[in-house]
Amino acid sequence: MSLLVKALTVGGRPNPLGTDGKPPQFGWKLEAARRGTLQTAYRIQVADAEDGFDRPLWDTGKTESDASIRVTYEGPAPVSRMRYFYRVKAWDNFGGESDWSEIAWWETGLLSEDEWQARWITPDPAAIDPLAEPVFALRKSFELKSDVRSARVYATGVGVYDLYLNGEKVGDDILAPGWTSYRNRLQYQTYDVTDRLRAGSNGLGVLLANGWYKGDLTWSDKSCLYGDRRAALVQLHVTYADGTEEIVVSDPTWSAALGPIRYSEIYHGEIYDARLELGQWSRGDFDAAGWAAAASLDLPMSVLVPQENWPTRVTETIRPVAFIRTPSGEAVLDMGQNMVGRIRLSVEAPAGTAVRLQHAEVLDKEGNFYVGNLRSAKQTVEYIAKGEGTETYAPHFTFQGFRYVKVEGYPGIENGLPLDRFVGEVIHSDMPRSGEFECSHELVNQLQRNIVWGQRGNFLDVPTDCPQRDERLGWTGDAQVFVWTAAFNYDVGPFFQKWLRDLAADQKEDGGVPFVIPDVLDGDHSSAAWGDAAVVVPWAMYATYGDKALLAEQFDSMKAWVDYIRAQGESEYLWNTGFHFGDWLGLDAKENSYVGATPRDLIATAFYAYSAKLVRDAAEVLGREEDARKYGELYGRVVSAFREEFVTPSGRIAAPTQTAHVLALMFDLAEGEARARTARELNKLIEDNEFHLTTGFVGTPYLCHVLSANGYHETALKLLVQESYPSWLYSVNQGATTIWEHWDGIKPDGSFWSDDMNSYNHYAYGAIGDWLYRVVAGLDADGRAPAYKRARIEPRFGGEWLTSARAAYDSAYGRIEVSWRADGMSRAVEVALPPNTTAEVLLRGAALDALRESGRPVRGGAEGIASAADTADGVRLAVGSGVYRFEYPLA
Repeated sequence: MSLLVKALTVGGRPNPLGTDGKPPQFGWKLEAARRGTLQTAYRIQVADAEDGFDRPLWDTGKTESDASIRVTYEGPAPVSRMRYFYRVKAWDNFGGESDWSEIAWWETGLLSEDEWQARWITPDPAAIDPLAEPVFALRKSFELKSDVRSARVYATGVGVYDLYLNGEKVGDDILAPGWTSYRNRLQYQTYDVTDRLRAGSNGLGVLLANGWYKGDLTWSDKSCLYGDRRAALVQLHVTYADGTEEIVVSDPTWSAALGPIRYSEIYHGEIYDARLELGQWSRGDFDAAGWAAAASLDLPMSVLVPQENWPTRVTETIRPVAFIRTPSGEAVLDMGQNMVGRIRLSVEAPAGTAVRLQHAEVLDKEGNFYVGNLRSAKQTVEYIAKGEGTETYAPHFTFQGFRYVKVEGYPGIENGLPLDRFVGEVIHSDMPRSGEFECSHELVNQLQRNIVWGQRGNFLDVPTDCPQRDERLGWTGDAQVFVWTAAFNYDVGPFFQKWLRDLAADQKEDGGVPFVIPDVLDGDHSSAAWGDAAVVVPWAMYATYGDKALLAEQFDSMKAWVDYIRAQGESEYLWNTGFHFGDWLGLDAKENSYVGATPRDLIATAFYAYSAKLVRDAAEVLGREEDARKYGELYGRVVSAFREEFVTPSGRIAAPTQTAHVLALMFDLAEGEARARTARELNKLIEDNEFHLTTGFVGTPYLCHVLSANGYHETALKLLVQESYPSWLYSVNQGATTIWEHWDGIKPDGSFWSDDMNSYNHYAYGAIGDWLYRVVAGLDADGRAPAYKRARIEPRFGGEWLTSARAAYDSAYGRIEVSWRADGMSRAVEVALPPNTTAEVLLRGAALDALRESGRPVRGGAEGIASAADTADGVRLAVGSGVYRFEYPLA
């Protein structure tokens, strides 16, 4: 078969369980043997049974269209707890017709609060102190008949929970239900437990900890921000072979007890006393005599939404690489990688032996264990042995950011530690990996690995700033600057969809945007470049995944943010009032200041223009003509006001900082000769600083982009490969395995930046990745067609510093790859495009007469190449799907 339909998804996910009631959006990928393959038509069938396609619920018939992503279902409205099956076939531009795809499915959850028969439950406060530190255990036994056909559990909790059935944990997710704007939205999870049930006695149980709902949050040691009572909500639906149904729900007939987890907090860790274990407490035959009763709690049901984000899971395990005895005598494990997650330990010890693990990111310059940068976060786990052979334990409801683990109390520790008894379990939102990058410069490759590890560590249900100290909050500014890099490395569509809905829920009535989402900072809000996440992130999701529905959903939030800005300034078109973080951590800051020298009103007005432009663009995509006109006009007026205020009549940017020049170029705020002068002066600022940057959080993401785009690509490359402070590779040479918060988090003499704010896993400066992928490797999207439907392939070769680079990206249409090699004599570029996409390829330095593709001259035509022409920059080609190898000598 020359055309194959594969990789079916609903809402970007394969076979999703527990969806909402919105019409699903279908996607699929094509596989084809011929170059230049485009889809010309599709047919989708949806049925209510796997063998029901002879009587489908919905059949599009042969539909003339090239759409193969985000195709909206238009059949009968989905109903609750229903599994729907679908299949797809396609036709191509060569007259080919595929077979039907394999059958895929999606299954809805509980779509109405009226369908929840369960009640929120918590231990009876007359028997168990509702504010007690130990984790609650809640359970119930129930009887079932034989011949169970299917069974689903719908469950959630405030704060975080683990679900158990018949003695085993259900599912592999961790820290469910995740962190949302709990007053407005609370996710519930759906579990298929068909194979876990048995005829006769069964048991259902929940462990319930504080989590983000009730536990300590922020550096101000706040707790109970959403409520002071933990509670669980559980509803089990069992369907028998004859179609009858039985429902088991959480209610006051459940029993409750305090378990062996004596303490558990996100920041501080966990204490587990194995001597207090409850036995097979979630089995049906467990004797719960002596347990307390459960009590119902009046909590809202209207806020419940099905799981939206990727679940948080253990995604990798790593072993310690070394045991260290520090100069001060501490016993320390080196994991070899700054990671986020937990340690699983195994131990044989007498009852009552307490093994204590404390977690840290770095050692100090003397080689001792360093926890100063954790501030009040304890990051400590304690396991108390029960004395029964080999015991294995990992914490349940906390996570740590660490490379080093100080161990105390382990038997025989005076002689060292057995490395095989400790395993690092890496935890983050289980996003599929989508992008790859590598090049000929090994330090740059390590930088890319650091970017990826930084994203993994901080994309744990929300996009946190850091994973170790007493913060771990969803800072909007960090998310905004990193979103494009993030969306290359991983599929972050569901991740940011969930977070954006929380942003809209926590947005102020006047359109202001909190500094962190979910909002836990007592109303502080609306800094330029931070609040702009309300606009930048939805646009990035549309551009990357073609998610027009999310763009429409967030559009009111986007407008509200820009309208908020418009109401703030002393002038309607300048933003020169209020608090702003400015160019946070810019190196041109005054002494003892975190804020760079670029004027805050310049930054604020630049982002005002940028967000107004993106709202205009979104309105055009959504067909909202009046909004497009309104925000287009606003954009023009803000740009004019910026130029009048911050660009001199001779074309000079009023602020002599790198970041000021970067923003003027990136957001098209300087034009004509003023633009050329701005680029020249930015280049001179960098040359005068001996090819070192001074930018902070605001300027750094765009610095190399604007240099490459304005004739100074060599300067951008020099910044990339710069190894002395300040630079990206300085931290790499200092042994970093993640991105640092400060350019000099560890100084050349081994001393540290101030304890008060010195994370060694802080992804913002990792935004350089976006330039590596789009510009150095040359794998970019054409903004005229979202989701890489039309790619722009334009490798920017690496001069004397890079001789090769490769990037690959698994787009919604399929895998795109670009690689190049260059020497002083010739260049070779390989391109691979999936079916149903096209690309514009620019081969710099090439001449058409000398260009060969897979050994054949390009002039005269080749399969898949629609056009080829010489330009001032090189050969520009229009190509279709397929694999190409271009070779040419340097002119």
